[in-house]
Amino acid sequence: MDYRVIKENDLFILSDKSGNIPSATSTEYGLYTKDTRFLSTYKLSIEGIELVLLSSEARQNYVGTFRLTNTEVKENDNIVLWRESIGIKRKRFIYNDAFYERIYFENYNTHSVTLKPRFEVAADYSDMFIVRGFLGGKTGVRTPNKVIKEGIVLGYEGSDGITRQTKIEISPRPDLIEEAGEIGLTLELGPESTTTVDVLITPVIGSVAEKVPFDKALHQLESSYKEWNAKSTKIESDSKLLNDIYSRSLDDLRALLTNLGEGSFPVAGIPWFAVPFGRDSLIAAIQMLVANVEIAKGTLKTLAKYQGKNLDSWRDEQPGKILHEIRFGELANNNEIPHTPYYGTVDATPLFLVLAVEYYRWTGDKETITQILPNIKHAIQWIEQYGDRDSDGFVEYYQESSKGIANQAWKDSGDSVVHRNGEFAKAPIAIAEVQGYVYDAKVKLAAIFREFGDIDLAEQLTNEAAELKKKFAKEFWLEEEQFVAIALDKHKKKVESVTTNPGHCLWSNLLNEEQAKKVVARLVSDDMFTGYGIRTMSSTSTRYNPMSYHDGSIWPHDNSLIFLGMKEQGYAEEAMKVIQGLLDAANHFEYNRLPELFCGYSKSEEPYPVDYPVACSPQAWAAGTSLVMIQAMLGIKPDVPNGLIKFLPSLPSSVNKLTVKDIAIGKGHVSVQLIKEGEYVLLEVLANTTGLTIINEEKQI
Repeated sequence: MDYRVIKENDLFILSDKSGNIPSATSTEYGLYTKDTRFLSTYKLSIEGIELVLLSSEARQNYVGTFRLTNTEVKENDNIVLWRESIGIKRKRFIYNDAFYERIYFENYNTHSVTLKPRFEVAADYSDMFIVRGFLGGKTGVRTPNKVIKEGIVLGYEGSDGITRQTKIEISPRPDLIEEAGEIGLTLELGPESTTTVDVLITPVIGSVAEKVPFDKALHQLESSYKEWNAKSTKIESDSKLLNDIYSRSLDDLRALLTNLGEGSFPVAGIPWFAVPFGRDSLIAAIQMLVANVEIAKGTLKTLAKYQGKNLDSWRDEQPGKILHEIRFGELANNNEIPHTPYYGTVDATPLFLVLAVEYYRWTGDKETITQILPNIKHAIQWIEQYGDRDSDGFVEYYQESSKGIANQAWKDSGDSVVHRNGEFAKAPIAIAEVQGYVYDAKVKLAAIFREFGDIDLAEQLTNEAAELKKKFAKEFWLEEEQFVAIALDKHKKKVESVTTNPGHCLWSNLLNEEQAKKVVARLVSDDMFTGYGIRTMSSTSTRYNPMSYHDGSIWPHDNSLIFLGMKEQGYAEEAMKVIQGLLDAANHFEYNRLPELFCGYSKSEEPYPVDYPVACSPQAWAAGTSLVMIQAMLGIKPDVPNGLIKFLPSLPSSVNKLTVKDIAIGKGHVSVQLIKEGEYVLLEVLANTTGLTIINEEKQI
């Protein structure tokens, strides 16, 4: 990464590798909250001394560390300060909606030195969409900077009527504060001594939470991460890489959690999607079931709160629909963008139902399901009334908002749904994977409604699911390719490109047995599988491009749903092959962190995975991929309402032993161990406090 980022709740800082936020005119760096840049310049310098970066890292996610030193300083050809004789360490974190930084100045000389650190600060209060160059719009005015004894307050009167401020406080008290935005200190360092400067930067919208001292704030932040890890599933294997990627993913997902009042849920990714997303948050919560099932509850309740209620074409909203995205900045508040929330997604609504069912299967939490039962029924009604607008049995999408999204499935770029002749499919479009989500939701919801006594609705959903499976097998099958079409266009014509989308239908069990077999075989063939993962589009398809966003790149989350589906359909060998490829890829990325996506070059073309230049990292559903790896290895399928936990163990080639502890299921926990013995993987139950019956579906071996 060419940047460093740390986040906590709704506040994050994006800086260069020295820890600075350069001038806002040329970069996207900044301190952000509520989709607004509250700090557009933040530069540390030392008067008369040029600084050199030694290292920077944010391995812990919540703490960033930067080390710098000095160049040589001469006066009249005499060396007055030897190079690398001053050490500077910047340690920063975010806590309680404020940015903390402690800067250590270390004098390695045998004589005293005088240092004059300077801070240059500014805030442009740009909306996130303006920062990224997507849109312009009506903006407010910056107010005069206000000097205070500890530093400076920057201000802005928004065109949306909201007053925004950035309060910058320095300790020890500065001896230079200029209204233009320069703050300076004079530090006297004795021989071989160290002194520190603390910086506290607080974005202000309305009231401000009481701030705590640096050391106490850091301790409380660290404690929250320890608590998160203590409550989450633990793993230990003979693969250091698997251990590291799982640990990294847990920390990333913790950093990406946000709470809007209904419980914690994952935002999509840093830096540009640190807001609630329907599809992304739902898939990440599904991925997290095996590691921390409570996040599903917060996700369901948050999205239920914002479920569509009206017919509003500006926001692509219909009653019962689950949102695509919420934004909180000036453009949204002025209604210049429809993200208040924006509902232009076709998959979030069925995925909401899938998560609800899976959450119930993992927890048996009837109380929560009862609370959101009206939302579940409204989502079902949306599928029938608005999702299937032409009543042909398939759910389609169609953009109505003038500033909405054209392609409203997860591959939402404008060129992602393309015919063999290179023409883009015209909406309404019935995308393959969404039919799978709908099928999965209806089959599993039928069982819940039977349990809850709504037999008529259960029968209706069962019959609709059976008809959908039958019709999908006929209408989406590409006889020439022996594969499933990515979509049907507005004329009900099959879109012939070979893509990963039908791979999600393995996970949802929509494909019949013969089709599943052929889809699995194609997904691990050379035109799709690169050795590092499965490409989004076959290298034989018309618009294939390994550097594209959706037409040939590799998305870890996409692969995670596919290999989970492979495993559940009985194709363990193929599932483990894909997992091993992703593990090999992770080994090449910083901190073993799988990014949002990477380029689709094969191992035969490049001996390492190639970065996609603007991928989010960390990104929620990419981080969730390693959790799904564990789920697929275990082959775990809880069914708390029926008193069962099923396992179907398997391991990839680089893992011979895997111990998984404290999996939260129902009202207890399960711990198991997998060990390879020859061709088989043996399962040993180490602990079971759930009171549920464990079934090993590989017992016959």
